[in-house]
Amino acid sequence: MSLFLYNTLTRRKDEFQPSDPGRVTVYVCGPTVYNYAHIGNARPPVVFDVLYRMLMRRYPNVVYARNITDIDDKINAAAEKTGQPISAITDKFAAIYREDVAALGVLPPTVEPHATQHVPQIVRMIERLIHKKHAYVAEGHVMFNVPSFAAYGQLSGRNRDDMIAGARVEVAPYKKDPADFVLWKPSTPQQPGWDSPWGRGRPGWHIECSAMIETHLGTTIDIHGGGHDLTFPHHENEIAQGTCAHDGAVYARVWMHNGFLTMDREKMSKSLGNIALIHDLLKDAPGEALRWALLSAHYRQPLDWSDDLVGQSKRTLDRLYRALETAGDVPASAHVPDAVMAALEDDLNTPIAMAELSALAKAINNATDDAERARLGASLKAAGAILGVLQQKPAEWFSGGKDSAVDAAKVEDLIAARNAARKARNFAEADRIRAEIGALGVTIEDGPSGTTWRV
Repeated sequence: MSLFLYNTLTRRKDEFQPSDPGRVTVYVCGPTVYNYAHIGNARPPVVFDVLYRMLMRRYPNVVYARNITDIDDKINAAAEKTGQPISAITDKFAAIYREDVAALGVLPPTVEPHATQHVPQIVRMIERLIHKKHAYVAEGHVMFNVPSFAAYGQLSGRNRDDMIAGARVEVAPYKKDPADFVLWKPSTPQQPGWDSPWGRGRPGWHIECSAMIETHLGTTIDIHGGGHDLTFPHHENEIAQGTCAHDGAVYARVWMHNGFLTMDREKMSKSLGNIALIHDLLKDAPGEALRWALLSAHYRQPLDWSDDLVGQSKRTLDRLYRALETAGDVPASAHVPDAVMAALEDDLNTPIAMAELSALAKAINNATDDAERARLGASLKAAGAILGVLQQKPAEWFSGGKDSAVDAAKVEDLIAARNAARKARNFAEADRIRAEIGALGVTIEDGPSGTTWRV
């Protein structure tokens, strides 16, 4: 079947057809590394990880770049506040970010470009834009001249007044047009800076991505992804720079944007103080449960985050892992169930795909033949793999996925004995066994699909 993706630029679902099926290129805007990432920051890497897994099944070579923004005024402010060098801030939080998203089942990208490693390429791109009359030098700054690009605003669909207001652009006497944005700005002696034809300074945020895309992926890329909040001004400005630097060549053929994560129906943001850090959430919930929660709504729709959502996600995965346990230790099928693939090929419709996993689990529990259970279990594992879940053995999942002194087989035997005692209505014996299980440091929970346990 064909893969259809919603393209923000065309405002419709289009059939995905890469420029070169032998080398599919994807770029997703990564983190600005100056602090811990919140769970809203996790939605793009998780969503586009599913896309990455889909593309790798269809094409022999997928080059997936997810950048690290390590040149930014917020980083400068954090370094000044703590008295640390810039690299100490960025190296620490880049490493934490990688660990956090890996715990959510996110595969590492093919390439992870850092802005600081691409300053020469950034300078060369700015020089080309000046030469082509799309940028100008003014008082130590280099500004992109927005009126020089007639298609500016096409991605976001905003009119000129809305764009100027939405960009929160600095009013400066050296601007030729109020909408013009910075490509290069001067640095004070206390700020990080690099030599350039326009003096010591540092690049603006938007030009960093354009230069890194050109370096690692080429002039035109197949898919560019990121959060909905990046549509304007960041991605609008990227299109302007990249198109003008390459004499009108298409910058990105498909633009994909995920919806906001909210908390109590308000956008999650540091300024509102309503954030939940990935790092903290992982202390109380398995990464797969957080991933399931993030995929529980269609990626383009808003998702309201809550403890209840995480709890429900954990219980759903408990049921799926219990079904896998019933199916036995079978390898994943090479074939992902057609219904799961059909849902994901329709613009990554993860809620429908996840419902199919639950249907498979139900079929396993209802099967009366060992061979049929094994076949369904292999399909469930394959379906889980394309979504990045069910990546543990059931015993590991129910023990918390950690090294533990608890003997999982013993716990399972005790649970079976307790269930037999309950069935025989020997409740005193069932209570005694429950206490024995508790003494092992294990908590058990009875539910419609059976008894689950955790350390």
